[in-house]
Amino acid sequence: MGDPLSTTFAALADPTRRAILARLSNGESNVTELARPFLETMSLPAVTKHLKVLENAGLIQKTKSAQWRTCSLRVDPLREATDWMEQYRQIWESLDRLDDYLKELQEAVQRDKEEPRDLPKPKGKRHARKAK
Repeated sequence: MGDPLSTTFAALADPTRRAILARLSNGESNVTELARPFLETMSLPAVTKHLKVLENAGLIQKTKSAQWRTCSLRVDPLREATDWMEQYRQIWESLDRLDDYLKELQEAVQRDKEEPRDLPKPKGKRHARKAK
């Protein structure tokens, strides 16, 4: 995956990585603290691999201070993904409004079939047809 947007979405595709990002949205954390909630279901190396995927996607930044590796959230790739989705959200909303309008028309046609209304009568004199 060469383009950054694809890399971002691939990283976001995994629920563990999304959970890690959610934790980092509250502030930076070291690797041990980030891994703790996941250690019942996966090994520390597995969590570390998830962190590497997030780092390669540019979603987190790791810094080393003494023996601690601290991770922090980087929002730029998320902002780019959000901007990309926003373009399509506007299109989807337009299509939703069109769908609502078409449903209203369909319901109106159905009501007219069930309860025919008198059509307005033409104004003016009626001219009888001349027989040939």
